[in-house]
Amino acid sequence: MLTEKRIVITGAGSGIGRATSILAAGYGANVVCVDINDSVSSTVEEIKNNDGAAIAVRADVSDETAVSAFIQQCVDEFGGIDGIYANAGVSGGRKSLTELTVEDWQRTLGVNTVGVFLAIKHSVPHFVNQGQGAIVCTASVAGLRANAGGVDYSASKAGVISIVQTVAYQLYGTGVRINAICPGLIETGMTKPTFDLARERGKEDKIGQINPAKRYGHPSEIGEAACFLLSDRASYVNGHALPVDGGLSASHPWVFPRV
Repeated sequence: MLTEKRIVITGAGSGIGRATSILAAGYGANVVCVDINDSVSSTVEEIKNNDGAAIAVRADVSDETAVSAFIQQCVDEFGGIDGIYANAGVSGGRKSLTELTVEDWQRTLGVNTVGVFLAIKHSVPHFVNQGQGAIVCTASVAGLRANAGGVDYSASKAGVISIVQTVAYQLYGTGVRINAICPGLIETGMTKPTFDLARERGKEDKIGQINPAKRYGHPSEIGEAACFLLSDRASYVNGHALPVDGGLSASHPWVFPRV
């Protein structure tokens, strides 16, 4: 599906980014795995142990110089770039509206929204010059409707969806596609507190019960969607925000807070 594609994946040190990197390499891609943490090296090690091609890069996706550099590194190492998955993200302040600080907002938007913008900005010239390219961005069901995340997180992910839709038209006629994935509740490092709390209370079987699939998702399930959107099989999918959430966003059930 991704044979010989040159792809950059951010947030590749854990969770969705790690799963997608391993899947993409398994589908034949050459992958530049980017993360701010050292754990990105273990992702690349696993890929290489399975005869895949990948390189590890430690970088902050909200740093424009770093983003430009790792995209250029893909071109230099693999001879070009065919796709980028702007996946790196943070959960936000995990605070109520009145507890959030400007610094909380700046960090959340810096990684989740500005980081996506920078990945697009610095990969698009390469894609436009060659007349093809695929961009995928991790948004969230929290960016579609209320009650799936905190205020800063939800706003940052709504911003990602808007960027994708707007950029799709700014890339009119270029042959470059851009899409977003909107995961539901997925077990990752970012959602670990939620899962840990449920397990401590003996309620693991209740996690994800409000969606029609009646369960939470796995990073590889988002990874499969990302690999599809990065591939030529998705050649007519553009400007779309794809929920991968077990059906949660069909309704977004809400339980009125008890008083």
